[in-house]
Amino acid sequence: MEPNNQVTFINTLLPFVGILFLIAIGVVFLTQQFRKNLYRKQLEQEELKKKHQIELLRSSIQAQEEERKRIAQDMHDEMGAALSITRMHLLQAERKHGSESESLLSDLQLIRSLTESSLESMRRISHELMPAQLEKFGLIKTLETVIEQLVGAGTIEITLHTPSDLSFLDHSTQLTLYRVLMELINNTIKHAGADRIEITMNLESQSLKILFSDNGKGLSDKLNEKGLGLKGIEGRISVIGGTVEIGNNSNGSFNAHISVPF
Repeated sequence: MEPNNQVTFINTLLPFVGILFLIAIGVVFLTQQFRKNLYRKQLEQEELKKKHQIELLRSSIQAQEEERKRIAQDMHDEMGAALSITRMHLLQAERKHGSESESLLSDLQLIRSLTESSLESMRRISHELMPAQLEKFGLIKTLETVIEQLVGAGTIEITLHTPSDLSFLDHSTQLTLYRVLMELINNTIKHAGADRIEITMNLESQSLKILFSDNGKGLSDKLNEKGLGLKGIEGRISVIGGTVEIGNNSNGSFNAHISVPF
């Protein structure tokens, strides 16, 4: 092929090569955009799914709390009133008939003691279902009261370190933290074989950090043995936008690190 013809052919071919190159770039660009959009949609779907799960969990917890409140109120208004009236009549019977027979007085006193014990148990259960102190006095005072009762009963030694004030936390968050900490305390008492618990709360960079630690036997190495109680704790904390890490200390005892934004 003569030089002039070669130049003419190359000049003719160059525009087509340029067009093909631009098409190739466009295909690569469109493919990348498609993948990015697909990935973005997958992330959005996962986020929506996560939000939906949290909303379902929040609704479930709210329904549980409402049912607890109803049961606690019914216990206080009906069972509490009935037991209080029974105790009052037993006291009157003691005064009226106690002098007639020593055995009768002893029986009446025994029945009254059982009634008072039942009344105290009813009040304790009602308080656990819906702690009236929480709304009136806040999380710190409520925990201090419960811990004082547990320590006074000789069940376990519990040390609580808290900020001076947590009243800025909304009631829902305080109730959630109360439920979570009570679940952790109950788990330790029932399963850990521990005699000491330490709870430390600190305010750090717009979040409340909680460290719960005991001196018991800790969690099993098998993560699939994590009980429903611990899974419930994770669910409750996630609903208020927090995180929880559950594991063992270096000596094998149990710990839980909780972080809640405020």
